[in-house]
Amino acid sequence: MACHVRPERSNDAAAIEALIAAAFLDAPHTSHTEQLIVAAVRAAGALTVSLVAEAEGAVVGHVAVSPVTISDGALGWYGLGPISVLPAWQGRGIGSALMRAALDAVRQMGAAGCVVLGEPAFYGRFGFKAEPGLVLPEIPPEYFQAISLRGANLPHGSVTYHQAFSAEQ
Repeated sequence: MACHVRPERSNDAAAIEALIAAAFLDAPHTSHTEQLIVAAVRAAGALTVSLVAEAEGAVVGHVAVSPVTISDGALGWYGLGPISVLPAWQGRGIGSALMRAALDAVRQMGAAGCVVLGEPAFYGRFGFKAEPGLVLPEIPPEYFQAISLRGANLPHGSVTYHQAFSAEQ
């Protein structure tokens, strides 16, 4: 399945919002605010990386990356997510293409590392793993994972996402 991954354009916002809502509609463990979070992070100017996947002339996937704060003061860390693919397009490698492109983008920025909240089996394929010293409060530790991008030691502490992640319906 061929898809093209590119940076978001200003006229993609509505399509991104609709696809995120559709992607998480039947997902377990969600508050169904992912599209609101992306819009709020974008509005706050904190959407560091925003990539879309296009197939057959339509936006069928999206991934967002924004800075995170770590309580030990580590700098250059980012949170990946949400990552979304329209249900009809899932299972075709689009999520993997978006992951690889997002990680390439943060590496090119010189990021120290990246964290993600999600399914260990999926994110583990890209080098993410649960790290006991790096936590997201109130989240089961196996679902909060990190990857060092510069080969440096992982930070230790609590991770805080941008305040826009508290967006509600």
